[in-house]
Amino acid sequence: MLRYVLDIVGKAGHETEFYQAGGKPVRGCLGCAVCWDKPGKCVQDDWINEIYPKMKEADAIIIGSPTYFADLTAEIKALIDRTGYLAMGEGGTLRRKIGAGVTAVRRAGGVHVLDSIQHFFLIQGMILPGSTYWNLSVACNPADFEADDEGLRTMANLADNINWLLEKLN
Repeated sequence: MLRYVLDIVGKAGHETEFYQAGGKPVRGCLGCAVCWDKPGKCVQDDWINEIYPKMKEADAIIIGSPTYFADLTAEIKALIDRTGYLAMGEGGTLRRKIGAGVTAVRRAGGVHVLDSIQHFFLIQGMILPGSTYWNLSVACNPADFEADDEGLRTMANLADNINWLLEKLN
Protein backbone atom coordinates (compact mmCIF):
# COMPACT_ATOMS: atom_id res chain seq x y z
CA MET A 1 0.00 0.00 0.00
CA LEU A 2 2.77 2.41 0.88
CA ARG A 3 4.63 1.66 -2.33
CA TYR A 4 1.41 2.21 -4.29
CA VAL A 5 0.92 5.67 -2.78
CA LEU A 6 4.61 6.54 -3.17
CA ASP A 7 4.53 5.49 -6.82
CA ILE A 8 1.72 7.94 -7.56
CA VAL A 9 3.45 10.72 -5.60
CA GLY A 10 6.72 10.00 -7.41
CA LYS A 11 5.07 10.06 -10.83
CA ALA A 12 3.90 13.59 -10.03
CA GLY A 13 7.55 14.62 -9.77
CA HIS A 14 8.09 14.42 -6.03
CA GLU A 15 11.07 12.58 -4.60
CA THR A 16 10.04 9.62 -2.44
CA GLU A 17 11.80 7.14 -0.21
CA PHE A 18 10.47 3.90 1.28
CA TYR A 19 11.74 2.78 4.66
CA GLN A 20 10.88 -0.64 6.08
CA ALA A 21 10.85 -0.64 9.90
CA GLY A 22 9.30 -4.05 10.43
CA GLY A 23 11.67 -6.70 11.73
CA LYS A 24 14.39 -4.24 12.74
CA PRO A 25 15.28 -4.26 16.43
CA VAL A 26 13.94 -1.21 18.26
CA ARG A 27 13.05 -0.21 21.80
CA GLY A 28 10.20 1.92 22.96
CA CYS A 29 10.72 5.38 24.40
CA LEU A 30 12.29 5.44 27.86
CA GLY A 31 10.82 8.84 28.69
CA CYS A 32 14.28 9.94 29.82
CA ALA A 33 13.99 13.39 28.15
CA VAL A 34 17.69 13.42 27.24
CA CYS A 35 16.57 14.33 23.70
CA TRP A 36 15.24 17.59 25.12
CA ASP A 37 18.57 18.41 26.79
CA LYS A 38 20.67 17.19 23.83
CA PRO A 39 18.34 17.70 20.86
CA GLY A 40 18.38 15.73 17.65
CA LYS A 41 19.40 12.26 18.76
CA CYS A 42 17.89 9.60 20.96
CA VAL A 43 20.18 7.97 23.53
CA GLN A 44 19.07 4.58 22.24
CA ASP A 45 21.26 3.70 19.26
CA ASP A 46 19.07 2.09 16.61
CA TRP A 47 17.32 2.91 13.34
CA ILE A 48 15.20 5.68 14.91
CA ASN A 49 18.32 7.88 14.83
CA GLU A 50 18.69 7.03 11.13
CA ILE A 51 15.09 7.82 10.15
CA TYR A 52 14.45 10.94 12.26
CA PRO A 53 16.76 13.24 10.21
CA LYS A 54 14.98 12.03 7.06
CA MET A 55 11.63 12.88 8.63
CA LYS A 56 12.90 16.38 9.44
CA GLU A 57 13.97 16.88 5.80
CA ALA A 58 10.76 15.50 4.27
CA ASP A 59 7.83 17.63 3.15
CA ALA A 60 5.44 14.72 3.66
CA ILE A 61 5.55 11.64 5.87
CA ILE A 62 3.39 8.58 5.30
CA ILE A 63 3.41 6.01 8.08
CA GLY A 64 1.91 2.59 7.52
CA SER A 65 1.31 -0.27 9.87
CA PRO A 66 -0.50 -3.55 9.59
CA THR A 67 -3.21 -4.05 12.18
CA TYR A 68 -1.98 -6.40 14.93
CA PHE A 69 -4.55 -7.23 17.59
CA ALA A 70 -6.46 -4.02 16.77
CA ASP A 71 -3.37 -1.82 17.11
CA LEU A 72 -0.15 -0.70 15.44
CA THR A 73 3.03 -2.70 15.43
CA ALA A 74 5.57 -2.24 18.22
CA GLU A 75 8.03 -0.77 15.69
CA ILE A 76 5.63 1.95 14.59
CA LYS A 77 4.67 2.76 18.17
CA ALA A 78 8.37 3.20 18.99
CA LEU A 79 8.79 5.40 15.89
CA ILE A 80 5.87 7.61 16.90
CA ASP A 81 6.89 7.97 20.54
CA ARG A 82 10.58 8.53 20.02
CA THR A 83 10.48 10.79 16.95
CA GLY A 84 7.63 12.70 18.58
CA TYR A 85 9.82 13.52 21.57
CA LEU A 86 12.80 14.26 19.34
CA ALA A 87 10.76 16.70 17.25
CA MET A 88 9.28 18.44 20.28
CA GLY A 89 12.72 18.64 21.89
CA GLU A 90 13.92 20.57 18.84
CA GLY A 91 11.02 23.00 18.92
CA GLY A 92 8.60 21.24 16.58
CA THR A 93 10.64 20.09 13.57
CA LEU A 94 7.71 18.17 12.07
CA ARG A 95 5.27 21.07 12.32
CA ARG A 96 3.40 21.95 9.13
CA LYS A 97 4.61 18.90 7.22
CA ILE A 98 2.06 16.67 5.53
CA GLY A 99 1.29 13.47 7.41
CA ALA A 100 -0.77 10.48 6.31
CA GLY A 101 -1.33 7.09 7.86
CA VAL A 102 -2.30 3.87 6.09
CA THR A 103 -3.10 0.41 7.38
CA ALA A 104 -4.03 -3.04 6.22
CA VAL A 105 -6.64 -4.87 8.23
CA ARG A 106 -8.04 -8.38 8.15
CA ARG A 107 -11.29 -7.72 10.01
CA ALA A 108 -11.30 -4.92 12.56
CA GLY A 109 -9.05 -2.48 14.40
CA GLY A 110 -7.74 -0.59 11.39
CA VAL A 111 -9.48 2.65 12.31
CA HIS A 112 -7.77 2.53 15.71
CA VAL A 113 -4.39 2.12 13.97
CA LEU A 114 -5.10 5.14 11.76
CA ASP A 115 -6.25 7.15 14.77
CA SER A 116 -2.99 6.41 16.59
CA ILE A 117 -0.88 7.46 13.60
CA GLN A 118 -2.99 10.55 12.93
CA HIS A 119 -2.95 11.61 16.58
CA PHE A 120 0.85 11.61 16.32
CA PHE A 121 0.65 13.89 13.29
CA LEU A 122 -1.86 16.20 14.95
CA ILE A 123 0.19 16.46 18.16
CA GLN A 124 3.14 17.49 15.98
CA GLY A 125 1.09 20.22 14.26
CA MET A 126 1.14 18.48 10.90
CA ILE A 127 -1.35 18.74 8.02
CA LEU A 128 -3.48 15.67 7.31
CA PRO A 129 -4.90 15.10 3.83
CA GLY A 130 -8.16 13.22 3.52
CA SER A 131 -9.14 10.57 1.04
CA THR A 132 -12.28 8.89 -0.21
CA TYR A 133 -12.63 6.88 2.97
CA TRP A 134 -10.35 5.80 5.78
CA ASN A 135 -6.85 5.06 4.51
CA LEU A 136 -7.05 1.30 4.84
CA SER A 137 -7.37 -1.85 2.84
CA VAL A 138 -8.97 -5.12 3.82
CA ALA A 139 -5.90 -7.18 3.05
CA CYS A 140 -3.86 -9.93 4.68
CA ASN A 141 -1.28 -10.08 1.89
CA PRO A 142 -0.26 -8.01 -1.14
CA ALA A 143 -2.55 -9.93 -3.49
CA ASP A 144 -5.52 -9.00 -1.31
CA PHE A 145 -4.66 -5.30 -1.59
CA GLU A 146 -4.25 -5.57 -5.35
CA ALA A 147 -7.78 -7.07 -5.52
CA ASP A 148 -9.31 -4.44 -3.18
CA ASP A 149 -10.73 -1.96 -5.70
CA GLU A 150 -12.00 0.40 -3.01
CA GLY A 151 -8.67 0.27 -1.17
CA LEU A 152 -6.80 1.02 -4.40
CA ARG A 153 -9.08 4.00 -5.14
CA THR A 154 -8.68 5.25 -1.57
CA MET A 155 -4.87 5.09 -1.77
CA ALA A 156 -4.86 6.77 -5.20
CA ASN A 157 -7.07 9.57 -3.88
CA LEU A 158 -4.80 9.94 -0.84
CA ALA A 159 -1.76 10.21 -3.13
CA ASP A 160 -3.54 12.79 -5.30
CA ASN A 161 -4.39 14.86 -2.22
CA ILE A 162 -0.79 14.63 -0.99
CA ASN A 163 0.40 15.81 -4.42
CA TRP A 164 -2.05 18.71 -4.36
CA LEU A 165 -0.92 19.75 -0.89
CA LEU A 166 2.75 19.49 -1.83
CA GLU A 167 2.14 21.81 -4.78
CA LYS A 168 0.26 24.30 -2.59
CA LEU A 169 2.88 24.26 0.17
CA ASN A 170 5.82 24.56 -2.19
